[in-house]
Amino acid sequence: MRRYLSFLALGAALLLACATTGPGGKKSFVIIPTSQEVAIGASMAEQVEQTEKRLPDSVWQTYLAEIGTSIVAVSDRKDIEYHFAVIESDQVNAFAAPGGYVYFYTGLLREMDSEAELAAVMAHEISHVVGRHGIKRLQAALGVSLAYQLVFGDNSSEVLQAAVGIGMGLAFAGYSREAEREADNFGLHYMVKAGYHSDGMLGMFATLAELGGDGSSDVFEQLSRSHPETQERIANTKRDIAAMQPFSPGLALNKEKYQSMLKRLPPKTPQGP
Repeated sequence: MRRYLSFLALGAALLLACATTGPGGKKSFVIIPTSQEVAIGASMAEQVEQTEKRLPDSVWQTYLAEIGTSIVAVSDRKDIEYHFAVIESDQVNAFAAPGGYVYFYTGLLREMDSEAELAAVMAHEISHVVGRHGIKRLQAALGVSLAYQLVFGDNSSEVLQAAVGIGMGLAFAGYSREAEREADNFGLHYMVKAGYHSDGMLGMFATLAELGGDGSSDVFEQLSRSHPETQERIANTKRDIAAMQPFSPGLALNKEKYQSMLKRLPPKTPQGP
């Protein structure tokens, strides 16, 4: 009987598990509640802080947070507190953990040419949070039993740690093509609404496509100029830009400001012989 009632409760939760995950009030099936999503993200952030080196430059940390906050302000998800941090590493990467924890690596920052390019990647990563792409992927990986325990709080500490472990593995595994398309589209709209020129996104696509993948989990999921999917995403972005015209005047690239910030970054680690 108890198991039967539990399944009834789960069924009721499933019927109610629709969350807004995009512009225009788009709904998606998300069973894990926001409180648990944030708890998972916070625990993942603790692990990142233990294994990665936060850049010891408060000016850069504040600069990144200001750009992130400006994107969040025009996004479709403001029910959580976002956190932004620069990691000192030569890895060309950025990622967002569930619950609004966004990280940029200095290796990626060095490859950018303007603040608009940084805003493009920031908007892309925030769009993954808005779309709940990370938590939906984690939800699928956990399976019904563990997801049920997260929803109803049974053995919450043990289940939370299991979810965090799985989440850390997924954080660098890359998203589905559908999730990437959504993040590209949402991100373009958000960066423009925040006052940044759309050329920032095209410039970042071009830069990362030129760099290509080297086996690591690069931002935008290892773009490569020879990969058909990369060319499709660039073409989709150009199409979306054309559909959004005319833009408001005065959209910024902020190239000079960004170039001055680049001078504050530590030099790249010398390669061995």
